[in-house]
Amino acid sequence: MHKATVDVYETRGADWAARRRPVRSDHARAFSKRVVPGGLRVDLGCGAGRYICEVGQPVIGIDAARTMLDQCREVAPTASLVQGDLEALPFKSRSLSGGWANMSYLHVPAVRLPLALAELHRSLVEGAPIDLQVLVGDYEGDALPSDDVGGRFFCAWEPERFRDVLTGAGFEVETMEVDREVVRARALRIRTLPDYVGPRMKLLVVGLNPSLFAAGAGVGYARPGNRFWPAALGARLVTRDRDPRHALEAHGIGMTDLVKRATTSASEIAADEYRHGIERIERLANWLKPKALCMVGLSGWRAAVDSRAKAGAQPERLGGRPVYVMPSTSGANARTSASELVEHLIAAAQLAS
Repeated sequence: MHKATVDVYETRGADWAARRRPVRSDHARAFSKRVVPGGLRVDLGCGAGRYICEVGQPVIGIDAARTMLDQCREVAPTASLVQGDLEALPFKSRSLSGGWANMSYLHVPAVRLPLALAELHRSLVEGAPIDLQVLVGDYEGDALPSDDVGGRFFCAWEPERFRDVLTGAGFEVETMEVDREVVRARALRIRTLPDYVGPRMKLLVVGLNPSLFAAGAGVGYARPGNRFWPAALGARLVTRDRDPRHALEAHGIGMTDLVKRATTSASEIAADEYRHGIERIERLANWLKPKALCMVGLSGWRAAVDSRAKAGAQPERLGGRPVYVMPSTSGANARTSASELVEHLIAAAQLAS
């Protein structure tokens, strides 16, 4: 979280909370009904607890400011409260059945929101509902004119980009509503992989779509027979096996998929899905500006862009960035050797440099 903003809540949070009244109680109760009965839900950025008693039980409240948790304890004595960061959730994988966030993720810088939502995806069970509300617009900074406290960082979101980020993070958006100064999204955590993307990416690796096995494991190319991670290690793109977050943060290697829908085989994906996926990837590249993109698997690029494409650097660009297309790393692709896959990844990295 934005440290200076957390400090503001620590020093002036009590005064801020005293001036705020709940205005979304109906929404919070509606969210409660969407969570499976008895399922553990989380109030993300619970603050002084305006809604923690409305989102149902059992509930965990998490906030980065101890002052806010002390206020929350007074209104929700039976809730479990945790001091923690929305960008590094301290929960076990698939331990939560729902997530509610009222005006909390707006304190996360835009380029860091995809990774924060990847954390939320990891923490939720399949099918878990989320309800997120943030400011609408294109503002980002710590001098918002309407900030009556002062010094807090805010990031506002245009609805379509917010939808793209949620989709990339592995959520199926059910509704997206704009109400004056806010945009509210209701979505479901689906069986897929979240994007691991952020600023200053050297190379954005784009798979075709997650396999059911990989989606269940929470890591792309996780099946033992898949040769992506051995090839990435061999090409020195990464230094940890099957650790996409470390690949991004330590080496600038981002990961996403053309199609978010997980399947047993990529052959189940329709050409239209690839074309819509290319459009999303282009918007992502326009926004985050990786130095280059590497498409893993020829079929998606051929279906969406160039039916005659061959492996290697492509004449077309995405978001103004160069694109390298390489063969599938699946163990079923016997035509491409392990050493050739390493060579392709080295060539993709060279394109980025």
